[in-house]
Amino acid sequence: MSKPANLEQVLAAAGNPVELLRNSQIGAYVYPVVAPEFSNWRTEQWAWRHGAVLFDQSHHMVNLFINGKDALKLLTDTMINSPKGWAVNKAKQYVPVTDYGHVIGDGIIFWEAEESFCYVGRAPAANWLMYHAEKGGYNVDIIHDDRSPSRPMGKPVTRKYWRFQIQGPNAWAVIEKLNGGPLEQLRFFNMAEMNIAGRKVRTLRHGMAGAPGLEIWGPYEEMEEVRAAIVEAGKDLGLIQVGSRAYPSNTLESGWIPSPLPAIYTGEKLKAYREWLPANSYEASGAIGGSFVSNNIEDYYTNPYEIGYGPFVKFDHDFIGRDALEKLDVSTQRKKVTLAWNGEDMAKIYASLFDTEADSHYKFFDLPLANYANTNADAVVDADGTTVGISMFTGYSYNEKRALSLATVDHEIPVGTELKVIWGEENGGTRKTTVEPHKQIAVRAVVSPVPYSVAVREGYEGEWRKAPVTA
Repeated sequence: MSKPANLEQVLAAAGNPVELLRNSQIGAYVYPVVAPEFSNWRTEQWAWRHGAVLFDQSHHMVNLFINGKDALKLLTDTMINSPKGWAVNKAKQYVPVTDYGHVIGDGIIFWEAEESFCYVGRAPAANWLMYHAEKGGYNVDIIHDDRSPSRPMGKPVTRKYWRFQIQGPNAWAVIEKLNGGPLEQLRFFNMAEMNIAGRKVRTLRHGMAGAPGLEIWGPYEEMEEVRAAIVEAGKDLGLIQVGSRAYPSNTLESGWIPSPLPAIYTGEKLKAYREWLPANSYEASGAIGGSFVSNNIEDYYTNPYEIGYGPFVKFDHDFIGRDALEKLDVSTQRKKVTLAWNGEDMAKIYASLFDTEADSHYKFFDLPLANYANTNADAVVDADGTTVGISMFTGYSYNEKRALSLATVDHEIPVGTELKVIWGEENGGTRKTTVEPHKQIAVRAVVSPVPYSVAVREGYEGEWRKAPVTA
């Protein structure tokens, strides 16, 4: 039998997408190249809330450069977001859905020049854009700058851009020191320029730590010179570099779910796309981890409302999936929440590692990020043991002194409700390389707002991350 050449053939050979993905052998999802820690992950987490940090985002995301007269049309046709008011030097969080209204992924689109855009994010949305650019008859040119290898094995790594963020309460003081003078605090997701080490650097007004900050980028060959200038300018202002160990855990406080399962494994309308995706694609080799088990892969799919993208959905333009979303009853969809895990139950998880009399321990909870697959799906149950949601991104916040997870739960469950997250996989665990033999535990968790951090919730300008404190 010939080796599968595309995702559709991989799925046919596997028989069931759930079996394939829950037992993937890809290993851990790696944030590559950047050192795991520059000081220690606790101090690095603390600094984005109390000082200033330098995030290095140069390696873990795909860059997709989209140029040509149909570039805007390609984006508009494939995103739930409204194009109204979008212009050069403005960015947008791009969210595409399938014909059936399920989320594929997301990323940031930078409108850099009149017919020039740059997508930055994970592979699923980038693949969707490349497919439609190729098959949809759009007059566009695509340059695919893939994320750096998870395991470079000593080989040199280069990208087209370096990409940093300067964040935290002291970030703007660092920024203006680098700039050599005051810099206008533009509105959220607006782009401009600043000076660093005698160079003009592109900027995006951001604020993921609940205070004004910038994302900045430029030619990769200038990265170390720019980094050195930032570190030097921040010495007296409490700036520290954040490593790849702490970096992804910041979303636990700010509320973004990074990796929903791309909902493309079923549906006749998506067959051509599955045949286009190669057998080694993210979608073909990725992993699902967690205690939520269903033989139907569609039970792992999400729509925009379930993971907090409801405010983005605008029916003022035609886009793929519009008809499906228009038919949804928005009021009955699940909602995004933070789950605050019980400290006593967390202590039991760690204590089990030292129980010399027990046959097995509870699934290891790594710090500060406990995810062990590309897509995380832990069952969230009520007092009766009924599944009422899925926990999708899990870890620990040193700032909050809590284990937290981002989840989607039934719409009628109010903030303050105590639920349980089933931590660990059934029957001692799946065959994933990241899973050791273990037993499950039901961890108490309180339904809490998104973002969980009060500082971020009250200071963040991105509408989609805000959530009421009450139901």
